[in-house]
Amino acid sequence: MHFTHRVVPVAMALLLVGGVDGGGGAHARTLDAPASRTASAPGPDLAARVTAVPAAKLGSTYGPGCPVPPRRLRLIRMNHWGFDGRIHAGELIVHERSVKPLLYVFRKAFAAKFPIRRMRVVAEFGGSDTAAMAADNTSAFNCRRVTGNPGRMSQHSYGNAIDINTVENPYVDVNGRVHPASAAKYLRRDRLVKGMIRPGDVVWTAMRRVGWQWGGRWANPDYQHFSANGK
Repeated sequence: MHFTHRVVPVAMALLLVGGVDGGGGAHARTLDAPASRTASAPGPDLAARVTAVPAAKLGSTYGPGCPVPPRRLRLIRMNHWGFDGRIHAGELIVHERSVKPLLYVFRKAFAAKFPIRRMRVVAEFGGSDTAAMAADNTSAFNCRRVTGNPGRMSQHSYGNAIDINTVENPYVDVNGRVHPASAAKYLRRDRLVKGMIRPGDVVWTAMRRVGWQWGGRWANPDYQHFSANGK
Protein backbone atom coordinates (compact mmCIF):
# COMPACT_ATOMS: atom_id res chain seq x y z
CA MET A 1 0.00 0.00 0.00
CA HIS A 2 1.31 3.47 -0.89
CA PHE A 3 0.55 6.58 1.15
CA THR A 4 1.15 10.16 0.07
CA HIS A 5 3.50 12.15 2.24
CA ARG A 6 1.36 14.34 4.51
CA VAL A 7 1.12 15.08 8.21
CA VAL A 8 -1.59 13.15 10.05
CA PRO A 9 -2.38 13.64 13.75
CA VAL A 10 -1.01 10.83 15.88
CA ALA A 11 -4.42 9.84 17.20
CA MET A 12 -5.75 9.54 13.66
CA ALA A 13 -2.70 7.55 12.57
CA LEU A 14 -3.30 5.03 15.32
CA LEU A 15 -6.94 4.83 14.35
CA LEU A 16 -6.07 4.20 10.71
CA VAL A 17 -3.26 1.70 10.99
CA GLY A 18 -2.95 0.86 14.66
CA GLY A 19 -4.31 -2.08 16.50
CA VAL A 20 -3.88 -4.28 19.49
CA ASP A 21 -1.10 -6.82 19.72
CA GLY A 22 -1.34 -10.23 21.33
CA GLY A 23 -0.34 -8.74 24.67
CA GLY A 24 -3.00 -6.03 24.66
CA GLY A 25 -0.64 -3.15 23.77
CA ALA A 26 -1.03 -0.70 20.93
CA HIS A 27 1.08 -1.19 17.85
CA ALA A 28 1.36 1.00 14.78
CA ARG A 29 3.62 1.99 11.95
CA THR A 30 4.03 5.59 10.81
CA LEU A 31 2.27 6.55 7.61
CA ASP A 32 5.44 8.12 6.27
CA ALA A 33 7.40 4.82 6.46
CA PRO A 34 7.90 2.91 3.19
CA ALA A 35 5.45 0.08 2.76
CA SER A 36 7.06 -3.28 3.54
CA ARG A 37 7.88 -5.54 0.60
CA THR A 38 5.82 -8.64 0.15
CA ALA A 39 7.87 -11.65 1.26
CA SER A 40 8.57 -14.12 -1.50
CA ALA A 41 7.08 -17.56 -1.13
CA PRO A 42 9.54 -20.01 0.41
CA GLY A 43 11.06 -22.48 -2.01
CA PRO A 44 11.25 -26.23 -1.54
CA ASP A 45 13.58 -27.54 1.13
CA LEU A 46 15.10 -30.71 2.49
CA ALA A 47 12.22 -31.26 4.95
CA ALA A 48 14.35 -33.71 6.93
CA ARG A 49 12.86 -35.84 9.71
CA VAL A 50 14.98 -38.01 12.00
CA THR A 51 13.51 -40.93 13.95
CA ALA A 52 14.43 -44.25 15.47
CA VAL A 53 14.67 -47.04 12.89
CA PRO A 54 11.65 -49.35 12.59
CA ALA A 55 12.65 -53.02 12.44
CA ALA A 56 11.14 -53.37 8.97
CA LYS A 57 13.52 -50.69 7.63
CA LEU A 58 16.50 -52.74 8.82
CA GLY A 59 15.23 -56.08 7.56
CA SER A 60 18.02 -58.32 6.33
CA THR A 61 20.61 -55.53 6.62
CA TYR A 62 20.95 -56.31 10.33
CA GLY A 63 21.79 -59.55 12.10
CA PRO A 64 23.77 -61.18 14.91
CA GLY A 65 27.31 -59.84 15.26
CA CYS A 66 26.61 -56.40 13.81
CA PRO A 67 28.90 -53.89 15.55
CA VAL A 68 26.25 -51.22 16.24
CA PRO A 69 23.01 -51.86 18.17
CA PRO A 70 19.81 -50.70 16.43
CA ARG A 71 19.17 -48.12 19.17
CA ARG A 72 22.24 -46.22 17.94
CA LEU A 73 20.91 -45.98 14.39
CA ARG A 74 18.62 -43.31 12.98
CA LEU A 75 16.30 -43.13 9.99
CA ILE A 76 16.53 -39.88 8.04
CA ARG A 77 13.62 -39.08 5.74
CA MET A 78 14.38 -36.15 3.46
CA ASN A 79 13.80 -34.68 0.04
CA HIS A 80 16.29 -34.79 -2.81
CA TRP A 81 16.39 -33.65 -6.41
CA GLY A 82 16.11 -36.43 -8.98
CA PHE A 83 17.59 -36.85 -12.43
CA ASP A 84 14.20 -35.79 -13.78
CA GLY A 85 14.54 -32.34 -12.23
CA ARG A 86 11.80 -33.05 -9.69
CA ILE A 87 11.84 -33.45 -5.91
CA HIS A 88 11.60 -36.97 -4.48
CA ALA A 89 11.37 -38.37 -0.95
CA GLY A 90 14.32 -40.44 0.21
CA GLU A 91 15.41 -42.47 3.22
CA LEU A 92 18.81 -43.19 4.78
CA ILE A 93 19.80 -45.19 7.86
CA VAL A 94 22.90 -43.85 9.61
CA HIS A 95 24.61 -43.90 12.98
CA GLU A 96 23.24 -41.29 15.37
CA ARG A 97 26.59 -39.45 15.24
CA SER A 98 26.38 -39.24 11.46
CA VAL A 99 23.04 -37.43 11.37
CA LYS A 100 24.34 -33.89 11.81
CA PRO A 101 27.19 -34.03 9.26
CA LEU A 102 25.10 -35.78 6.62
CA LEU A 103 22.21 -33.35 6.99
CA TYR A 104 24.70 -30.54 6.40
CA VAL A 105 25.93 -32.28 3.24
CA PHE A 106 22.49 -33.02 1.85
CA ARG A 107 21.24 -29.50 2.56
CA LYS A 108 24.11 -28.20 0.45
CA ALA A 109 23.41 -30.78 -2.26
CA PHE A 110 19.70 -29.94 -2.26
CA ALA A 111 20.32 -26.21 -2.49
CA ALA A 112 22.60 -26.83 -5.49
CA LYS A 113 20.03 -29.21 -7.04
CA PHE A 114 22.62 -31.97 -7.18
CA PRO A 115 20.65 -34.95 -8.60
CA ILE A 116 20.32 -38.27 -6.81
CA ARG A 117 18.82 -41.18 -8.73
CA ARG A 118 17.14 -42.80 -5.74
CA MET A 119 17.62 -42.97 -1.98
CA ARG A 120 16.23 -46.16 -0.46
CA VAL A 121 17.23 -48.23 2.56
CA VAL A 122 19.11 -51.39 1.53
CA ALA A 123 16.44 -53.60 3.10
CA GLU A 124 14.38 -52.79 -0.01
CA PHE A 125 17.06 -54.63 -2.00
CA GLY A 126 17.07 -57.64 0.32
CA GLY A 127 20.29 -56.43 1.93
CA SER A 128 22.16 -56.94 -1.35
CA ASP A 129 24.82 -54.33 -2.00
CA THR A 130 25.12 -55.65 -5.54
CA ALA A 131 21.43 -55.06 -6.25
CA ALA A 132 21.47 -51.64 -4.61
CA MET A 133 24.47 -50.54 -6.68
CA ALA A 134 22.95 -51.81 -9.92
CA ALA A 135 19.87 -49.69 -9.16
CA ASP A 136 22.04 -46.56 -8.79
CA ASN A 137 20.86 -46.29 -5.20
CA THR A 138 22.22 -43.91 -2.57
CA SER A 139 22.39 -45.61 0.82
CA ALA A 140 24.31 -45.77 4.08
CA PHE A 141 23.84 -48.47 6.73
CA ASN A 142 24.16 -52.12 5.72
CA CYS A 143 25.82 -54.62 8.06
CA ARG A 144 27.98 -56.58 5.60
CA ARG A 145 31.45 -57.49 4.43
CA VAL A 146 33.33 -55.33 1.94
CA THR A 147 32.13 -56.04 -1.60
CA GLY A 148 35.00 -57.70 -3.46
CA ASN A 149 36.98 -58.19 -0.22
CA PRO A 150 34.96 -60.41 2.16
CA GLY A 151 37.80 -60.57 4.68
CA ARG A 152 36.93 -57.09 5.92
CA MET A 153 33.85 -55.62 7.57
CA SER A 154 32.43 -52.68 5.62
CA GLN A 155 32.24 -49.27 7.24
CA HIS A 156 28.59 -49.30 6.25
CA SER A 157 28.14 -51.81 9.09
CA TYR A 158 28.76 -48.95 11.53
CA GLY A 159 26.42 -46.47 9.85
CA ASN A 160 29.26 -44.01 9.28
CA ALA A 161 29.65 -44.42 5.51
CA ILE A 162 27.50 -43.59 2.51
CA ASP A 163 27.46 -44.47 -1.20
CA ILE A 164 26.05 -41.85 -3.60
CA ASN A 165 24.83 -42.44 -7.17
CA THR A 166 26.54 -45.79 -7.47
CA VAL A 167 26.39 -46.05 -11.28
CA GLU A 168 27.79 -42.62 -12.07
CA ASN A 169 30.35 -43.18 -9.30
CA PRO A 170 31.59 -46.79 -9.59
CA TYR A 171 33.77 -48.80 -7.26
CA VAL A 172 36.86 -50.75 -8.33
CA ASP A 173 37.62 -53.60 -5.92
CA VAL A 174 41.03 -55.04 -4.98
CA ASN A 175 40.72 -57.54 -7.85
CA GLY A 176 40.12 -54.82 -10.40
CA ARG A 177 36.41 -55.59 -10.89
CA VAL A 178 34.07 -52.66 -11.41
CA HIS A 179 30.90 -52.43 -9.31
CA PRO A 180 28.32 -52.23 -10.70
CA ALA A 181 29.59 -53.78 -13.92
CA SER A 182 27.41 -51.48 -16.02
CA ALA A 183 29.26 -48.45 -14.63
CA ALA A 184 32.65 -49.10 -16.24
CA LYS A 185 32.15 -46.24 -18.69
CA TYR A 186 32.03 -43.82 -15.76
CA LEU A 187 35.60 -44.60 -14.72
CA ARG A 188 36.53 -41.75 -17.02
CA ARG A 189 36.29 -38.80 -14.65
CA ASP A 190 37.49 -35.92 -16.83
CA ARG A 191 34.02 -34.96 -18.07
CA LEU A 192 30.87 -33.46 -16.60
CA VAL A 193 28.18 -36.09 -16.06
CA LYS A 194 24.93 -35.58 -14.19
CA GLY A 195 25.20 -37.09 -10.71
CA MET A 196 28.96 -37.68 -10.93
CA ILE A 197 31.05 -36.66 -7.91
CA ARG A 198 34.18 -34.68 -8.73
CA PRO A 199 36.79 -32.92 -6.58
CA GLY A 200 35.62 -29.40 -5.81
CA ASP A 201 31.92 -29.98 -6.48
CA VAL A 202 29.15 -29.38 -3.94
CA VAL A 203 29.10 -32.90 -2.49
CA TRP A 204 32.88 -33.28 -2.32
CA THR A 205 33.25 -29.83 -0.73
CA ALA A 206 30.50 -30.37 1.85
CA MET A 207 31.88 -33.77 2.82
CA ARG A 208 35.32 -32.27 3.23
CA ARG A 209 33.83 -29.51 5.40
CA VAL A 210 32.36 -32.05 7.85
CA GLY A 211 35.53 -34.13 7.88
CA TRP A 212 34.27 -37.09 5.84
CA GLN A 213 36.73 -38.55 3.36
CA TRP A 214 36.24 -39.73 -0.21
CA GLY A 215 37.02 -43.21 -1.51
CA GLY A 216 37.79 -41.73 -4.91
CA ARG A 217 41.32 -40.94 -3.73
CA TRP A 218 42.20 -44.61 -3.14
CA ALA A 219 44.48 -46.72 -5.37
CA ASN A 220 41.39 -48.87 -5.99
CA PRO A 221 38.95 -45.98 -6.27
CA ASP A 222 35.50 -46.04 -4.73
CA TYR A 223 33.99 -42.92 -6.25
CA GLN A 224 30.59 -43.43 -4.64
CA HIS A 225 31.92 -43.81 -1.11
CA PHE A 226 32.41 -41.32 1.74
CA SER A 227 33.12 -42.22 5.36
CA ALA A 228 33.70 -40.52 8.68
CA ASN A 229 37.03 -42.27 9.30
CA GLY A 230 38.34 -42.42 5.73
CA LYS A 231 38.00 -46.20 5.44
